[in-house]
Amino acid sequence: MPVYSVIIPCYNEQEVLNETHKRITNVMQDMGESYELVYVNDGSKDDTENILNALQQSDENVRVVHFARNGGHQIAVSAGLDYASGDAIIIIDADLQDPPEVIPEMAAKWKEGYDVVYGKRSSRKGESRFKEWSASVYYKVLQKLAGDIFPRDTGDFRLVDKKVADVVRNMPEHARYLRGMFAWAGFKQCPVLFERHERFAGETHYPLRKMLKLAADGIISFSDKPLMLPLLLGAAFCLISGIAFLALIICAICGIQGGLWWIATLILMLSGIMLICLGIVGRYIARIYEDVKGRPLYVVAETRGFKEEK
Repeated sequence: MPVYSVIIPCYNEQEVLNETHKRITNVMQDMGESYELVYVNDGSKDDTENILNALQQSDENVRVVHFARNGGHQIAVSAGLDYASGDAIIIIDADLQDPPEVIPEMAAKWKEGYDVVYGKRSSRKGESRFKEWSASVYYKVLQKLAGDIFPRDTGDFRLVDKKVADVVRNMPEHARYLRGMFAWAGFKQCPVLFERHERFAGETHYPLRKMLKLAADGIISFSDKPLMLPLLLGAAFCLISGIAFLALIICAICGIQGGLWWIATLILMLSGIMLICLGIVGRYIARIYEDVKGRPLYVVAETRGFKEEK
């Protein structure tokens, strides 16, 4: 069984794969411990499949998983977790934006006793100001909605201990947000700062549409606070309509006709009542959603003193 498993999801990466393999192999060989490289071909339409097959033929450390169809980046990484057998599992994209040369530093932190060592971007080369701004806004919103368990400026580039990977493997949800799932699992975690590079070659496979979907998955999977919005809006509408009714009554006493304002205020109050009812239903749905996700109630990091250790 290898000490390290490196998971590399690939989708149409023919321009960069050979360089990726060369750099990751050099890093892993310099570390001087056993390793395997688990490439997951996420239904690529270019020559990625043939290149991976050739790498597997020429390198005994290479394992390849070919998807029958494109499942998406998070699904590809999840498949890599299922097939990885190392004591420490490293997740890195094939585009070389996350430098493999950071892996030894992550491994050193793991040997110090940390169970999750995640890459934290100190800078982002080759990214537009809009992307940097939107990423900053997203992490702020996510931390407000789901709490401070999510470190900012992080992606899927990380090293995780096998026991943490086992926890994530047992999470059954289909809408995967792995960086959130690893954060939720707990254990001892620490960052390693690195400078994110531009893609070595090829085009990004995470356009705005996919980024928005991933962002939505992260918020929906780890926060039920959006379900509070109808309740809060309903309460605000009822409060405003109550004040408006009071003002209209005072106007009527003073001989001022309210006219259509009575109807508008009544509609506002009815809308508020409906939103409050919807918000209450949403809170029950949130409870159902938490149970349907099927996550474990607790996570055990270690046991000692039992006759049969687990």
